[in-house]
Amino acid sequence: MRFAQDSFASNSIRAYSDGEISVNEKVIRHSVIITPDLVQRWEPRHIKELTADHCRHLGELGPEVVIIGTGKILTFPPPQLTVGLQSQGIGVEIMAHDAACRTFNILLAEDRRVIAALIMS
Repeated sequence: MRFAQDSFASNSIRAYSDGEISVNEKVIRHSVIITPDLVQRWEPRHIKELTADHCRHLGELGPEVVIIGTGKILTFPPPQLTVGLQSQGIGVEIMAHDAACRTFNILLAEDRRVIAALIMS
């Protein structure tokens, strides 16, 4: 799906499909962390590889909300992996990529401190 060009912050998600997303004009085919100011490779290649350390790193980036995208199919990680974020008052949402990308852009447009952490299987 392609999004319309809007005046989002510099790192908005412009398009997504199975196995890849476009951040601005760059196509990404690996797991990635996206913030308004940062696009960074992320280690987990499958939701089963997600660890508490991965989530701890997301919290260190100072978000208000973390959206974890699990690919085409919504798959929930064990709750104990995200409890550290929630105990810091950080909202955590688990979504399939389509919903994660749309929600990230909406929150970004609202100037929220949001992170999209997308696991590319």
